[in-house]
Parts: sequence; structure tokens; C-alpha cells
Amino acid sequence: MELFKKIKQITHLMKQIDFKELGEISEKIDLPKIMKSVGELDDNQLKGLMKMLTEKAKKGQHKLPPIDGDFYDYDLKLSQEQRDIQMKVRGFMETEIDPIANHYWNKAEFPMEIIPKMAALNICGVAYEGYGCPNLPFLMEGIIAEELARVDVSISTFFGVHSGLAMGSIYLCGSEEQKQEWLPKMQKMEAIGAFGLTEPNVGSGVAGGMETTCQKVGDEWILNGQKKWIGNATFADVIIIWARDVDDNQAKGFLMRKGNPGYKAEKIENKMALRTVQNALITITDCKIPEGDRLQKANSFRDTAKVLRMTRAGVAWQALGCARGAYESALKYTKKREQFGKPIAKFQLIQNHLVEMLANLTAMKAMVFRLSELQDQGLLTDEHASLAKVFCSMRTRDVVSRAREVMGGNGILLEYDVARFVADAEAIYSYEGTKEINSLIVGRAITGYSAFV
Repeated sequence: MELFKKIKQITHLMKQIDFKELGEISEKIDLPKIMKSVGELDDNQLKGLMKMLTEKAKKGQHKLPPIDGDFYDYDLKLSQEQRDIQMKVRGFMETEIDPIANHYWNKAEFPMEIIPKMAALNICGVAYEGYGCPNLPFLMEGIIAEELARVDVSISTFFGVHSGLAMGSIYLCGSEEQKQEWLPKMQKMEAIGAFGLTEPNVGSGVAGGMETTCQKVGDEWILNGQKKWIGNATFADVIIIWARDVDDNQAKGFLMRKGNPGYKAEKIENKMALRTVQNALITITDCKIPEGDRLQKANSFRDTAKVLRMTRAGVAWQALGCARGAYESALKYTKKREQFGKPIAKFQLIQNHLVEMLANLTAMKAMVFRLSELQDQGLLTDEHASLAKVFCSMRTRDVVSRAREVMGGNGILLEYDVARFVADAEAIYSYEGTKEINSLIVGRAITGYSAFV
């Protein structure tokens, strides 16, 4: 009877053991000897052992909080429809993109096979009205940008160029005929778009110093010049080309069709950031474009600026996504990585880094959320978008740097993802207007004086 009682007690004790660790334990101790010793314990000794193991098991069962960069629960402000879209995009990125992101980034190639799967999400031109577009608030454009960049900034950039810059140029500046021809196909991703504004010699000063020229000859326009850093341009079906009219010195926009004679796109190699994005150096030589492929409502750089104003808000959201991806990756790592016998997440200095990262994320989320609200209310200005781009791209730099720091040497390995976020943050910092140029836009708005050269 006494033996039976002890067996029951031992059985209860065995339930406290984590059998996943049994293999490791058996290599360190003599289990048969331990079991024999337990069988020789009296009732009081058994109770003491049971109490010790039970308390240890309870400590081991401590439930850790979920890894979530939305600390102030801004996502709760979304409608159920908006939340469903957000989770659909998140699921796509985590199941389809996350497993291949580092592979394609390292090879500097684009995963063309994901385009049909991405098209099925029905998120292109999400805020546009008509032409098969969902016609949802601009807030959803931001949410989508964040979700894409949270896993892979390159995919977010590809999407932003296609859905934002290219489709946006046609939506805002195209004729009805041009919209009908291109937007439904682009919305379904049956045709991919690119946007050509930046040039080899002219980046920030493109508004007044565009070197690519256009001149009307009869019913055609003759274009000459170069564009640089043009995402998607190596495989796009239509490229929006901005050129300076030699007759009136104003910016004009054109629909450059794939395969147009005189158009050449060369992939830019050896990039340290956004390696999956296929950026190109475009050379345009005596390229003829019919009047019907000129964007009919693009007659000055002010019209170009409308497109940039609309998409610059999305870049601020993209910066948030990049920072969030780095933070969540780092937080996950600190809970698993052990030093001095415990997870490094238990150390004060690590927690300090994590809290500062989260504070930056929360401030960024508050700013871009309000930015999109202004956009949906028709109140968005250049300076609103520029301030968000300046702040978020700077804070992202800080977040990814701290994420790399808490991961130590592993932070520079691609397999841990954070190294990719660190590199890609540098591209976000520069494109859609540098920190300095966007600062001058805001400075002009708040002082009344233009400090541009």
C-alpha cells in the first residue's frame, strides 16, 4: 500500500517534467539512479520535492506578453472591414514573403511569382474611386504600407511604386481614356507600373533643373535624357516619364510603353539596400511618344507634386513598418537568446533599448495615423507629408540601430532579418525627398520664408 502511494506521488511529479528537455537532461544525469532515490524518500521528503518542482513548473509556465509594436492599440480604431484587409495582407506577408525575403534580397532578384498572389489581395489603388479600385480611406493605404514593410521593405517599395506613384500619376493627371486603358489592368496587376522622375545629375533639384527634355513635333513628342533609381523599370509595362518641355520650360508627364524604340532600362547593381527592388538607369534617345500617351492633366511641376504629396504619406507609413519589423524581430530574439543563464530580455539595459524603440514606434504611429486622417479629410498639405517623412525616417534609423545592437553579432546576419531592415532604412531615409529637402518644405511653411537656393 505504501509503495502504491509512492508510485502515485511519483507519477504526479512526472507530470511536472518538460519532456521536450528530457533528452538533454538524460545526457547530464543518471535518470535510473534519480528514480531509485525518489522511491526511497519518505512522505515528508516527497512533499518537499513535489512543492519545489511545482513552484518551478509554475515559474516556467509564466505567460509572456505577445510581440506587438502597436502598443497604444491604434489598430482598434479600424473598422472591421479595414481590420480584415490588414490581417489579410499580414497573413500574405508572413506566409508568402517572409520565407523568401532574405533569399531574394541576397540575390538582388525580384520574386515575379508573387505578383498573381499579391493581385488576389485586391489592394492596388485602394483609395482610388472607380476602375475596379476598392475606394477605401487613404488610411488603408498607410496600413497596407506598414504591413508590407513590417516584413519586407523591398516588397513595400515595389507596391508603392506601382500602386502609388504609377497608378497615382494616371489617376490624378491622366485623361479619362488613359485611366480606362491602364488603371483596371494595373489594379489587377496584369500590367505593372514604374515612375521616372529622378535623374543621374538631378535629384532634389529636379523641380527646376530637370535635364530630360520633350518637344512636340506634329502629333508626337520627342524625348531625350536619363532617369535613375527607377523602381520596377526593368520589367514594367508602363513607365511614367517626366520631362521638361523645351518650348515652355514646364514639366510634362508621359506614358512610356514597354518596348518603345529609344527606351533602354539597365538594372542598377551593387546596392546595399532594397536589393530585391529592380531599380534601373533609364536612357531615352529620340524616343517618340504620341500625343495620346501624354498625361493630359500634367502641365507643370505642380501637377507632379500632387502625386508626390499623396505618396509621401505612404513613405512615412513605410518607415513605421520597417521600424516595427526590426523592433518585433529584436524583441522576439531577446526572449530566446540566453546569456549568463537567462534570456537577455531580463537585463535592464536590453529593456531600456526595447522601450526606447517602442516609444519611437508609438510616436511614429500617432503621427502617420493623424496624417492619413488629414488626407481623408482633404486637408493634407506638402508640409504635413514632409514633416512625417522627416520624423519617421529619422526615428526608423534609430529603431533599427537599437534592434541591431540588442542582437549583438547576430544582428549583422541576414538570417535574423534585422540586418535587412537596417540596410533598407537607409533607402527610406533618402527617397521621396531627403531629410534636408523635406525640412526646408516644412521650414518654409512655418516661417513664411523659402530657404531653397
